[in-house]
Amino acid sequence: MGEKLVVIIGPTAVGKTKLSIELAKRLNGEIISGDSMQVYKGMDIGTAKIKPEEMEGIPHHLIDIKEPTEPFSVAEFQQMARPLISEITKRGKLPIIVGGTGLYIQSVIYDYRFSAAPSDDSYRRKLETFAQERGAIALYEKLKEIDPHSAERIHPNNVRRVIRALEIFHCTGQTMTEWQKQQTPDLLYDVALVGLTMEREQLYRRINERVDQMMAEGLLDEVKTLYESGVRDCQSIQAIGYKEIYEYLDGRISLAEAVEQLKQNSRRYAKRQLTWFRNKMPVQWFDMTDISDFSRKVEEILYYIAGKLQLKTNI
Repeated sequence: MGEKLVVIIGPTAVGKTKLSIELAKRLNGEIISGDSMQVYKGMDIGTAKIKPEEMEGIPHHLIDIKEPTEPFSVAEFQQMARPLISEITKRGKLPIIVGGTGLYIQSVIYDYRFSAAPSDDSYRRKLETFAQERGAIALYEKLKEIDPHSAERIHPNNVRRVIRALEIFHCTGQTMTEWQKQQTPDLLYDVALVGLTMEREQLYRRINERVDQMMAEGLLDEVKTLYESGVRDCQSIQAIGYKEIYEYLDGRISLAEAVEQLKQNSRRYAKRQLTWFRNKMPVQWFDMTDISDFSRKVEEILYYIAGKLQLKTNI
């Protein structure tokens, strides 16, 4: 484990972006987005993508690299992020992964080999057809029957992951949960895993306020642009913030209902994120509830990272 790496994780709206900029300035770092939806161009407001003026000169990577019609997988993220970590390190900078997509981050920092997982192309195509004809929920019900543990962790709309779990069971007779337990991956980096948390009521209030801010900043117009350009039935539009507005644009719900669903889905996602991170990775948690003393919190986290990675910080 030669290369040093900082990872900042936590639920949506907890304050990862603001903290990451401060840490990058103090640690001479560059930021790699660990968010599965910020890769998409034209999807800025709904993914809470950092604005250029907020970057304060800190280089950001793996943002705006895909068209909304293109798929993006955890394996692809792994293949892109690992060389980036090496490139940033060679420049004498510290790579900092920031994001809330736990599986993506886990795939990079641990020695997971996705190609080693069994696959069956014809069976996968059969499941894709089933999902198109019968819907994502009917496919998800299949997974709940054979692997309730994986079903708890996978969102019903994440058809790609549902199919992957069913495919592993088809090929091995083992659930994805059982198959993953047999994997014994090692950490590939000298890593400081920083987790941000917050008292739940405050986090939920921030999520609700963020959604209202997104609407004020033009989320509806952003989604309309995608909708009117014919972006449909693809991975990007399954993102929270887009699928709800699509429901409204399709005439199935009112705009007020779409906004309320967006808030509710965001809160549920934050809860799932926290559960996932706590169960999957050795995270050092920092409570961000008292944001009035942000500078002290930055110092506390810097102290932890510097000690863990034996770094000098720019005071």
